[in-house]
Amino acid sequence: MQQRKDDGLQHSVPGSKMVASAKSSVPTVGDQAAAMQLGQCAKNLATSLAELRTAAQKAYEACGPMEIDSALTAVQTLRNELQDAKTAAIKQQLKPLPGESLEKCAQDLGSTSKAVGSSMAQLLTCAAQGNEHYTGVAARETAQALKTLAQAARGVAAATADPATASAMLDSAREVMDGSTMLISEAKQALVAPGDSESQQRLAQVAKSVSHSLSACVNCLPGQKDVDMALKNIGEASKKLLMETIPPCSKSFQEAQSDLNQTAADLNQSAGDVVHASKGTSSQLADASGKFSEDFDEFLDAGIEMAGHTQSKEDQFQVIGNLKNISMASSKLLLAAKSLSVDPGAANAKGLLAAAARSVTDSINQLINLCTQQAPGQKECDNALRELEAVRGLLDNPNEPVNDLSYFDCIESVMESSKVLGESMAGISHNCKTGDVPSFGDCVSVASKALCGLTEAAGQASYLVGVSDPNSQTGHQGLVDPVQFARANQAIQMACQNLVDPGSSPSQVLSAATIVAKHTSALCNACRLASSKTANPVAKRHFVQSAKEVANSTASLVKTIKALDGDFSDENREKCRVATAPLIEAVDNLTTFASNPEFASVPALISREGSAAQVPILQSARSMLDSSTQLLKTARSLVMNPKDPPTWSLLASYSRTVSDSIKSLITAIRDKAPGQRECDSAIDSINKCIRDIEHVSLAAISQNLPTRDDISLEALQEQLMSSVHEVGHLIEPISTAAKGEAAQLGHKISQLASYFEPLHSAAVGMASKLMHHQQQMNLLDQTKTLAESALQMLYAAKEGGGNPKAALAHDAIAEATQLMREAVDDLMVTLNEAASEVGIVGGMVDSIADSMGKMTKSVSGPEELGSLASQVTGDYSQLALQGHLAAATAEPEEIGVQIKLRVQELGHGCIVLVQKAGALQSCPSDSITKRELIEGARVVTEKVSMVLSVLQAGNKGTQACITAASAVSGIIADLGTTIMFASASTLNAETDTDSFADHRENILKTAKALVEDTKNLVSGAASGQEKLARAAQSSATTITQLTDVVKLGAASIGPDDPETQVVLLNAVKDVAKALGELIGATKCAAGKAADDSSMFQLKSAAKVMVTNVTSLLKTVKAVEDEATRGTRALEATIECIRQELTVFQSKDTPVKFTTPEEFIRMTKGITTATAKAVAAGNSARQEDVISTANLSRKVIADMLTACKQAAYHDGVSEEVRGRALLYGTECTNGYIRLLEHVLQVLQRPTAEQKQHLAVFSKRVAGAVTELIQTAEAMKGTEWVDPEDPTVIAETELLGAAASIEAAAKKLEQLKPRAKPKQADESLDFEEQILEAAKSIAAATSALVKSASAAQRELVAQGKVGSIPANAEDDGQWSQGLISAARMVAAATSNLCEAANASVQGHATEEKLISSAKQVAASTAQLLVACKVKADQDSEAMKRLQAAGNAVKRASDNLVKAAQKAAFDKADDENVVVKTKFVGGIAQIIAAQEEMLRKERELEEARKKLAQIRQQQYKFLPSELREDED
Repeated sequence: MQQRKDDGLQHSVPGSKMVASAKSSVPTVGDQAAAMQLGQCAKNLATSLAELRTAAQKAYEACGPMEIDSALTAVQTLRNELQDAKTAAIKQQLKPLPGESLEKCAQDLGSTSKAVGSSMAQLLTCAAQGNEHYTGVAARETAQALKTLAQAARGVAAATADPATASAMLDSAREVMDGSTMLISEAKQALVAPGDSESQQRLAQVAKSVSHSLSACVNCLPGQKDVDMALKNIGEASKKLLMETIPPCSKSFQEAQSDLNQTAADLNQSAGDVVHASKGTSSQLADASGKFSEDFDEFLDAGIEMAGHTQSKEDQFQVIGNLKNISMASSKLLLAAKSLSVDPGAANAKGLLAAAARSVTDSINQLINLCTQQAPGQKECDNALRELEAVRGLLDNPNEPVNDLSYFDCIESVMESSKVLGESMAGISHNCKTGDVPSFGDCVSVASKALCGLTEAAGQASYLVGVSDPNSQTGHQGLVDPVQFARANQAIQMACQNLVDPGSSPSQVLSAATIVAKHTSALCNACRLASSKTANPVAKRHFVQSAKEVANSTASLVKTIKALDGDFSDENREKCRVATAPLIEAVDNLTTFASNPEFASVPALISREGSAAQVPILQSARSMLDSSTQLLKTARSLVMNPKDPPTWSLLASYSRTVSDSIKSLITAIRDKAPGQRECDSAIDSINKCIRDIEHVSLAAISQNLPTRDDISLEALQEQLMSSVHEVGHLIEPISTAAKGEAAQLGHKISQLASYFEPLHSAAVGMASKLMHHQQQMNLLDQTKTLAESALQMLYAAKEGGGNPKAALAHDAIAEATQLMREAVDDLMVTLNEAASEVGIVGGMVDSIADSMGKMTKSVSGPEELGSLASQVTGDYSQLALQGHLAAATAEPEEIGVQIKLRVQELGHGCIVLVQKAGALQSCPSDSITKRELIEGARVVTEKVSMVLSVLQAGNKGTQACITAASAVSGIIADLGTTIMFASASTLNAETDTDSFADHRENILKTAKALVEDTKNLVSGAASGQEKLARAAQSSATTITQLTDVVKLGAASIGPDDPETQVVLLNAVKDVAKALGELIGATKCAAGKAADDSSMFQLKSAAKVMVTNVTSLLKTVKAVEDEATRGTRALEATIECIRQELTVFQSKDTPVKFTTPEEFIRMTKGITTATAKAVAAGNSARQEDVISTANLSRKVIADMLTACKQAAYHDGVSEEVRGRALLYGTECTNGYIRLLEHVLQVLQRPTAEQKQHLAVFSKRVAGAVTELIQTAEAMKGTEWVDPEDPTVIAETELLGAAASIEAAAKKLEQLKPRAKPKQADESLDFEEQILEAAKSIAAATSALVKSASAAQRELVAQGKVGSIPANAEDDGQWSQGLISAARMVAAATSNLCEAANASVQGHATEEKLISSAKQVAASTAQLLVACKVKADQDSEAMKRLQAAGNAVKRASDNLVKAAQKAAFDKADDENVVVKTKFVGGIAQIIAAQEEMLRKERELEEARKKLAQIRQQQYKFLPSELREDED
């Protein structure tokens, strides 16, 4: 069972990679049958792997505790196999297995030894932590690594010709197995008692024993013994440096100096030979390491001889110190060479070796600079030549990064170094001529550094060029950098050696202490980063623990260094030596653990094409180094003999060669810029696709698109969806590469281009099979849009080129990325809809399975069958993403495992559901499929409930916080309602005998309980979910109780004192708000580290909570004290406003937005509140102060809310938003200072204090003015002044138009009343009146609307300002327009009333005629007002004139009809003359009386009309007055 589970886990990862590769390859396969077969096989494999993972997980649940026993059994079996192999070797019957060779088995043994060491380190860590699951995993990995080790050891023993070596190899391998058996057994025992110190000690001892056995096993390899012998010789030779006295000199100074130079050159050459030999055979390494140790011994003797010639003791100490550094560097070089020869494929092994060789060269140069007194300039030239020889190896085979420079950084480095080199070469030549030897030496040193920089940049650039080739395989960055750990380890060991060296001076001790502090700090930071990146909890804890051990041992060492610095006694030096041991051990253990292959980087594999692209760069760099070497040798002889013309000619020739080499290097680097060639090729390819799509679109428009019959619609659709899916996956990687990862650009671009040919082919084929023309065009258009967006992305990517400093190109890349992402989404939506219509669900099932495998996507139940597949595909994405995050953060770890398992099971159910949905859509009448679909839906529902239950089980605390926050929100809303009742004096006590004293104690007791709940909430955030849930539930219950008792207490105060009620209710409302914020902060901080920003927010929220509860307690105590109630209310209000200001100043964007007009309306309340605050300060009455406090709290909160909502409204610029937030803060701070001064006045009511109230109120008023101006600026050009006459004119015009339209509708409803039969002849007249009135109303409506349009045209032309400069300018015209519009509206209204009265018989024709004439007159005035500033030829004026003429014609028609009716009526009236004389006289007198009365009334009416017109004339604009005249 265990073995099967192991096999399942081993096959899972490579199987998943195979599935991903197969899926990405499907769109590029030309043979449709093969593509479909490949796609189907990939799906089947993915499903099988998912089932295998589930089965393996269940198997682990069944046999997890047995893993350690299984590992023990496996190791014991290996031990027996090795014993059998030794028996066969003794009988000379041990033969290599097929495929085994000495070199291969040696390399396998070396690489596996590291894996064994790291897995054992992990086993120790897991066992020490008591984690049974990961201890079992580590034991299994150890057993697997030991199996490989045993096979390699047997292969080495079988392939070697020396029986003694074979026997030693098998014996040491068997010892490793014995030690490993003991180690696993001790780990099993340690799990029983994780904290047992004796068990831990036994574990550590056994681990050391196994480590020694591993080293002995590796040392048995061919060539390793020779390297070990060389290391031993170097160690023995270095003991000469520990002598207290230097032996007497046996040579002269010149001879000693010459010997030192010669041995230095030999040692440097031997170091280079070791580097080359480490990449060759074991015999070559053996010879090179032996030669190196001999040369080192000779060099050491020459160095000690030179130390004897030093003049002072301090110089002697420096020479010996440099020799010790060279000894350390030499040992590191041999160790690096040994490591590389054992495991050539190890990450960064070549980089470590090159660094070690450079270290040897640098150490030699330092010693030469210190000791030699050569002829002028010779020492600098020799040092430079050694440095150039050391960096030459970087150009041999650049398949590893040289440094961290990007491609464009390499170009900059080359340009900068070439500039420096040019200047220094000119300086070399000039100083040779002038004989300035010191300057010559400086120039040589600078030139050497520049050449080394050029070589490093060239090596890194060639590596990036090779890696960027699409056929190369890029490497992957590991969890940690082994090079960094190795360098830090080496530096710390060398520094510790200098610390304990009796000959170290105080300055050297301090320098060593600085080095230790620097590198240990770097290691701790690296551990912190690795801990945050890894998902392995054991590794996470181990990195953290290792960092603590390194930090603690460093702190202990620093203490002893301080004591040593104060007194350089032997006792302090011994303490320092003792303190270095724990540090070195901790760093060694950390380095061993970090070397785990699980954490290592994956090196790049450069293709042949990539290697060919490197050649021009490498050739130019080698030529530069060769010519530079010759130039320096020539300069060395020239500075000694400046008068030699042939040498000058040689120098000039080499200078030209160096210059030409650098130029060709720069050209080669620029020509080989990564990704440019691939971008050009992809652009051509996609352009061709776009042209083809355009041709197909033309054929589709003319309905001549030939149908593709060689493939089904389903196959085309799946191919198209697969291609689009892969293109979508590449968008973000291309964007990232184009912005800063040049080496990745070519790979991603080539992948993108490879998908567009099949995408284009599938889109055209699918379009040819679609029946509807519109669907064809939509598909082709969206495909073309995607291709065009990809083309734009390619141009932007080519421009960016991976240069992180090309900021302008980055904007274009971001824009192209967004466009391409939108194009992919649109096309996928279309394809999913089309797929769901015909029941094609393959691509969607594939997406779900892919999401399950990666645990980055999620699931929800479908709602309707038609869109089931696309719904599941989209919804699954969201649930599994959150499930993945929940699993990573769940406590305990078992909950996380359960979350992953349940989400995977849910995914299986959704796959079945989608498949059945597709089958049912293809065959709707299949009853069996229907039943299966129903069953699948039931299973999915069941799985969803299981996912929810496991999520809630691991998230009790957060759920409780959410529930509590919801309850608190309801309480705050309820308190707001209660405050409204209290403000209206309607909050009454339940009984008349109720008093506040009855409730005071309950309030105080409940508030204190809430403080305890607050403490529990804060501590619960750092504890488990259970404690957090209890704290949240308790706090919600307590705040509910507190609110109830405070409401009862406020009601008991009575409605006669509403302000005090409001103060008390506001105090508890502040507490509820603070609790809501605290619960939210607790929810965010739950499970976070102590230094996380959310923990600081939690502490801040807790402080606010305690402050508000304290404020409530003070308010409760002050309620019955009339002398302090106002003061307390004011203090609470000031604190509340400060808290509101804190919320206002936060960076959170408001959920809702408001208009600037609403913002201005909110600022008016501040003016009222300010005046009330000043009055309260002057009166010093507690009632006024309480009222001021309650009002201030409301108006400031409303203003701050409106200010922030308006500032973040769409269209508000950053500058205006900043001003609004600034002045909002200033206004609030000013108001707080005003209230604080009122508080001072209440405490010390002096006349001087009261005078200052006006000063504070003015500051608030100034800030309010700034706020209003800022609000006006928020509207920009759309802002209008409500008092602006132009605005009023337009408003009146629109109002008039509305009024006239309403009157016209009223006329429409009018009908002539029924008349007696004898009046039938007048029926036509009444109908005519109504029609005429209707036409006048319609005409005036059109006229007023035209006037409004004309006004807007004038504003747009600039003849009238939207905001007039002064009231005397456009205001006069606007007033004329306003009055004219009002007159038109009034006259039309009168006309309608007269027409109504006339047809009903209640008015005369004269009134009707007068109304019609008034309409005509007011229309004329309106026309004049509009013509004053208008362009007579404009369209608006033409429409206005036509509308005016229509009104005039309609009015004239009505007047004529009415006059005709009146005339006809006069003709019909026959006067009856009385025949009697007296009666006739009386009749005449009566007629004359009536005439005189009528004349007098007419005269009075004329005078009245004249007066009315005179009064109106005063208010008319000048333009209308002149016109009237």
